[in-house]
Amino acid sequence: MGNFFTELFSKLSALFSKKNDIKLGLYGPPNAGKSTLANRICKDWLGEEMSTVSAVPHETREVIVKEKIEVKSKGKSLTFNLVDTPGIATKIDYEDFLKFKINKDDAKERAKEATKGVIDAIKWLDNMDAVVVVLDSTINPYSQVNITIIGNLAARSIPVMIAANKTDLKKSDIKAIESAFPQYPIVGISADKGVNMEEFYETLFKVVK
Repeated sequence: MGNFFTELFSKLSALFSKKNDIKLGLYGPPNAGKSTLANRICKDWLGEEMSTVSAVPHETREVIVKEKIEVKSKGKSLTFNLVDTPGIATKIDYEDFLKFKINKDDAKERAKEATKGVIDAIKWLDNMDAVVVVLDSTINPYSQVNITIIGNLAARSIPVMIAANKTDLKKSDIKAIESAFPQYPIVGISADKGVNMEEFYETLFKVVK
């Protein structure tokens, strides 16, 4: 009888631990630096990269998941599954890709994949335990795309922090993002250079509970 209860407890523990896997989503407009941040987090804690980065918009066109990332900060530990999502856009035109010397057929296919990726990214919101919204701090945050992203998160009551990325660039303006979204904790970072990541991780612990 003892073995029966031990086995049952073990199975229940596995079931609950599986359900309790924290899903942390990276969301934001195209080319804000989501995949760069995903790679930075993975390099910091796993020693490997996660996503492909490109100057071409919508390089990430499908949801990518990296499981069991353990982050440590000031004696605390947090393990989560990191979800890198395609850039959210209100409209995706194949002609946008032609500027990058991609041929017409490939551009149309890329636009089709990117559109599906946006739909999938929104669907994945229902599975998220917390979200990091990655914004390019050199661009005006008052855009329809950003308002759409924040609106979707607010409607679902998902814990959010904002990573104001690309602070290493001269046009970076974190105060503009703070004014646009004062309801959320905002951390200025350079995912590419690894600047201010310690504050990013500290804030992440406060958001993911």
